[in-house]
Amino acid sequence: MSELTLLLLKIGFLVLMWFFVFAVVYALRADLFGTKARKMPEAAAAGGGSAPAPAAAPTASTGRSTLATTGSASRIVITSGPKAGLEIPLGNESLTIGRSSEAGLVIRDDYTSSQHARLVLRGDQWMIQDLDSTNGTWHDGQRLTGSVPVRLGAPIKVGATTFELRK
Repeated sequence: MSELTLLLLKIGFLVLMWFFVFAVVYALRADLFGTKARKMPEAAAAGGGSAPAPAAAPTASTGRSTLATTGSASRIVITSGPKAGLEIPLGNESLTIGRSSEAGLVIRDDYTSSQHARLVLRGDQWMIQDLDSTNGTWHDGQRLTGSVPVRLGAPIKVGATTFELRK
């Protein structure tokens, strides 16, 4: 092998090693400090910084809302956790829930994975699916093992946050 070929291989290897070092540092920085915050959607920003009250009051005996359990949901209401009282309108697209800034519903706590769960609309029924999270996703007190239909008003727990789907 000529000296020029050996020199080019050494330089290529050095460039590849520095690329790897920068990729590791970038990944560590993103995990430790997060990414730049996104602008809040219009519906969530309309609350003026204070959390809006839930639309349906829970009943005294069960603690659950008096809404019907049939039909399609139009919003998510966070009932407990850091963002309690926040209402998010649902569209026709799937919604990813997690700690990552790319998630549709960002939940920042130590018990939530970066891509924790996903809500998917199939026909007129919302389905929830755990995305192999560390602490699991819970629907109506049961840990999810696959894709499960979501009942309106049934609590869904992701990390330290509990939310419901409502009309």
